[in-house]
Amino acid sequence: MKKLLFFVVMSIFCFQAVKAQDNPEPPATPAEAVEAVEAAADTVAPEPELTNWQKYWKFTGLVTFNLTETMQWNWAAGGNNNGNGILACNLKLAYKKDNISWETTFDSDYGWMWTPSTAFRWRKSNDKIVFSTKFGWEFHKTWYLTVMAGFKSHYHDGYDYKIGDDKVETKTYAYNWLSPSYSDLSVGIDWKPNDIFTVYLSPVAGRITTVLQRNDDTLHTLHAKYGVPDTVNFKAELGATFKAGVNYSPVKGLKILSTLTLFTPYTKKFGNIDVDWDFAVSYQFWKVLNVTLSTSLKYYDAVNIEWKDKVGDIHNSPRVQFREIIGLGIGYSF
Repeated sequence: MKKLLFFVVMSIFCFQAVKAQDNPEPPATPAEAVEAVEAAADTVAPEPELTNWQKYWKFTGLVTFNLTETMQWNWAAGGNNNGNGILACNLKLAYKKDNISWETTFDSDYGWMWTPSTAFRWRKSNDKIVFSTKFGWEFHKTWYLTVMAGFKSHYHDGYDYKIGDDKVETKTYAYNWLSPSYSDLSVGIDWKPNDIFTVYLSPVAGRITTVLQRNDDTLHTLHAKYGVPDTVNFKAELGATFKAGVNYSPVKGLKILSTLTLFTPYTKKFGNIDVDWDFAVSYQFWKVLNVTLSTSLKYYDAVNIEWKDKVGDIHNSPRVQFREIIGLGIGYSF
């Protein structure tokens, strides 16, 4: 009897096993498949940690190379054939960790013009060096106690070209490396509400203006032009300075940069303000092509510009300086 009962149980077990093989479990429903995928995603290895460079440093900039060419033939309105090439860059390196902030900017351009129908076929069209760095400690949210230093000059000698009453074109030595140069050092308060906008104010700002010696008769001309006494190579001033900056990219490929710097010395000329305002807007398309509009406005109370009045009399006095450049060329924005 026991043997019979054991045989029956084993027969039923074998029958169920064969039935299970013939009828496998139904496939998972869509909801069950989604749950399975999400469970697998949870098992993906976590992203690697950011390096110190990625955490605390940020490097942005704009680099462009523009070419322009003008060719005329029997052009009634006149003008000169010319070609112009300009290389420009505006770079910014920023560091931020805890209450410490450090920003360094470099703004420069350099260009040459070819004018075959003039007395001086090759002439420099652009030459600028502007370097600035500031180190700050955040004593209150968005407010920094800051030390700032700056430097402005040119790469090498440049000339001013004029056509006289006798219709003969001449060139006059206008500037050189460290002639002039402006070196600034100041301590003040910097307000940085976001990554786009910054405002700096310093009541203790020093400025050194240099004009180096040169072995020709243009030495005294440059000293007088840039307000440095003939007997020395530099002039030191103590005053107040204000600086505001914008670095904004509202959409991909579009970058807006602007810097305004004001300085006035604590002398009898207090209130006579030196102005430096640079503005640039750039749009990059097709990955490598770039269209740029840049302007530069300057007014230096000690820099004398030669100009002619309505009756033809020549004067030397401070004047507003302005330059505009529109270019299409190769560019990279980051």
